[in-house]
Amino acid sequence: MRVDLFDFDLPEDRIAARPAEPRDSAAMLVVPACGGFVDAGVSELPQWLRPGDALVVNDTRVIPARLKGVRTRGENIAHIEATLHKREGADRWLAFVRPGKRVAAGDRIRFGATSENAACLLASLDAETLEKGEGGEVLLRFAFSGEALDAAIARVGEMPLPPYIASKRAGDGRDASDYQTLFAQKNGAVAAPTAGLHFTPALVKKLEQAGVSIHRVTLHVGAGTFLPVKADDTADHKMHAEYGMVSAETAQALNRARDAGGRIVATGTTSLRILESASAADGRVQEFSGDTSIFITPGYRFRAVDILLTNFHLPRSTLFMLVSAFSGLERMHAAYRHAIAANYRFYSYGDACLLFRNDGAP
Repeated sequence: MRVDLFDFDLPEDRIAARPAEPRDSAAMLVVPACGGFVDAGVSELPQWLRPGDALVVNDTRVIPARLKGVRTRGENIAHIEATLHKREGADRWLAFVRPGKRVAAGDRIRFGATSENAACLLASLDAETLEKGEGGEVLLRFAFSGEALDAAIARVGEMPLPPYIASKRAGDGRDASDYQTLFAQKNGAVAAPTAGLHFTPALVKKLEQAGVSIHRVTLHVGAGTFLPVKADDTADHKMHAEYGMVSAETAQALNRARDAGGRIVATGTTSLRILESASAADGRVQEFSGDTSIFITPGYRFRAVDILLTNFHLPRSTLFMLVSAFSGLERMHAAYRHAIAANYRFYSYGDACLLFRNDGAP
C-alpha cells in the first residue's frame, strides 16, 4: 500500500510532553467495530471489558540506552551519540549512531567521556565498532559483558526519550519513572510500551474485581520503532527485529480464556505483535521465544487479539498502519480527526484509544 495513505495533519500542540497525573486519568477514545466513537477515560476501562476477558501487558523494562561519548583516531576526536536497540550477545549491542558518517568499522568509542576527559577511565564505557550497516546502524562490542555491562550502561546512559519529546524539552529525573510502566520487570527495551504507562495499582485492582485476568508477555521494544518509514510503499519497508517471549503458562491461560468465551485484550501494539507472532493459524497462542519482525498493515488477518488498548501514533508510522489494519484505515482516520478536534494528547505520554477489532476492515 502507498505510505501516503497513512498520513494526516497533527497540530504541534497535541504532542504530550508529560504523562497525565495520575496515569489512569488520561482520556480514552473508544472505537467500536462499528458505530460512533465514545469519549471516555482510561479509569473506565473495566466498564468496557467483560468478566473472563484476558488483558495482556508487556513486562519489558526500559534501560538508559542513549549513550554519549567520543570516538578517537589518533589525535582526531569526534562526539558520538549512540542509541542501543537490540542486544546481540553478552557484550554486543546493535545501535544507531549519530553522526553515522563519523564512525567506521574498527573505531573505538569511549562512552561517558567528553573531548576534555576522553582519556579518563572513571565513569566511562569503552566499545569497538565491529560492523557498520545502513542508516547509521552499527554493531558494538563493549569492554564489559553480562551484568557488568548492564551496570555500566545504567551508570553512563540516559533514558531514551522519543525524538518528538526530546525535541520539545530536555530529559530530567522524572522521566526515569514516568517512562516505565507499572509492569516493567525485564531489562531490555529502549522504548517504553506506552499503552502500559496508563496503568495504576488502583486500575489493576478494578480490573481484577471486574473479573478480568492479567497476563504478562515480553517484547523488548527497539529504537527502530522511532524510525520513519522512508519507502513509498509498505512492501518496501524493513522492520527491525525485536526479541520477545510468551511463556507456556501465559499461552495456556490465554487459550483457556478464549475457550471459555473471553476476549484477548492487548495492552499496546507491542503486546499485540508478540501475541500475533506466537499464534498459530487457528488462533491458538503458543509458547514463543525469539526474534520477531512482524509488520502488520491493512489486509492482515488477526489471529489472537480481539481488543487493543493503544496510544495515538505518528502519521505515516508502522504503528498507525497496524491500528488501521485492526480497525480499518478510513475508520482510524476518522477517529484521529475526532481526537484532534477534541484535544486528545498524542504519542508516548499522551492519551489512549480502545479499539475493537473490525474483521471487515477495508
